[in-house]
Amino acid sequence: MEIDVKEYKRVSVIAVSGRIDSATSSEFENELNNLTESGRVNLVLDLSAVEFISSAGLRVLVTTRKAVKSAGGDVVLAKPSTQVNETLEIAGLDVLFEKFPNREEAVASF
Repeated sequence: MEIDVKEYKRVSVIAVSGRIDSATSSEFENELNNLTESGRVNLVLDLSAVEFISSAGLRVLVTTRKAVKSAGGDVVLAKPSTQVNETLEIAGLDVLFEKFPNREEAVASF
């Protein structure tokens, strides 16, 4: 798994590629926690290059969303891969996350 973070004035864009599973979810969670703890609560997750997301990865998404919502922010998804979309739908979590067709529209939503 690779994580690339780009900071903008009002939003942070986190591009993830590879697999988010039990072996990599802690790294993903640490990166998101570092952002939220530093006051970055408007997050765009670009999951277009994610090949697989496990329940551990879904847990990170949900706990991050809860943390940023309580701080007045939000988490949106930019062009989630087919696999991510299907996993969110199967888990019933697709209704929690607003999705955008590309990174630019996701950033503009803030």
